[in-house]
Amino acid sequence: MTNDTMTNDIIEDFLSFNLNGLYCKYGDFYLDPLQPVANAVISHAHADHAIPGNTNIYCTEATHAFMKLRYGKNAGKVFNIAAYNSTFNIGGVEITFIPAGHMLGSAQVLMEYKGAKYLYTGDYKVQPDATCEPIEWVNADVLITESTFADPAVLHPDPVEEIKKLNDIKINVLLGAYGLGKSQRLINMINEHAPQKKILVHHRIMPINTIYEKMGFAPGKCQLYGRKLMKSQEEFVYIVPPFTFDSYIRATGVKRLFASGWKNLQVNQQDTLFISDHVDWNDILQAIEHVKPVQIWTLHGNGMHLKKYFGDHIFVKILN
Repeated sequence: MTNDTMTNDIIEDFLSFNLNGLYCKYGDFYLDPLQPVANAVISHAHADHAIPGNTNIYCTEATHAFMKLRYGKNAGKVFNIAAYNSTFNIGGVEITFIPAGHMLGSAQVLMEYKGAKYLYTGDYKVQPDATCEPIEWVNADVLITESTFADPAVLHPDPVEEIKKLNDIKINVLLGAYGLGKSQRLINMINEHAPQKKILVHHRIMPINTIYEKMGFAPGKCQLYGRKLMKSQEEFVYIVPPFTFDSYIRATGVKRLFASGWKNLQVNQQDTLFISDHVDWNDILQAIEHVKPVQIWTLHGNGMHLKKYFGDHIFVKILN
């Protein structure tokens, strides 16, 4: 893949940032807008990608369900639900949702306009995850990839080996995790790879689990947390969202762990749990190999490493 194959059909300003977020002026819509807009294409339901108050929202069925749960009547005015691999049109741009493997309902956004294909990944991961649709690959002229961990020094360990660390911890565990997506993945993995553990979940996680079950992706065996339960040492793993985890900083009789790809969220060096729902350096290279883009546009991170790595072989543009 070299610049010799670059097509003139690529529009260099097809996407650009303004105060409302990442904008496609050719179709008059935003991708995961930062402020409420008229036309919003939402890749997935995490709060930093799916805000309330948009007028016309385009998303998957699961993303709609999570937004309604979180935001209620303020979720948005009109929801246009699209199935994976089913094309729809916004302002002359043909759009198709492709599974992103990040969490249930997460989608890459394939945009086709005047002979060129632009693939916006949103957040994505390539590791197997029984609680969401697996990632699918499509070819595109431009790959617009998140670059959260786009650094050759950042390589995530095997998530199965990470979760198996819980088998060596015989006291109760207070496990911090994002309530939507990560918690359901952890419930599933603990049931499979540390089955002797008894999983308790925070009350805000249980309604999310219910949506997973209705969508055919049941996380697995768990029960609602009870204060009396955690007073006994029965290898409980209590999964809580970040705000609760932080409030229990002085909790006794438990091992505190936080499941994340970020080093700064690991609460102690002796017992880490590096489980990420984002791509690392090797995963991004794998994505590029599958998509076969002529250009790579990066956002949500540092794209300089990719720019240096590909040099003159693939044009890399840093959007943010």
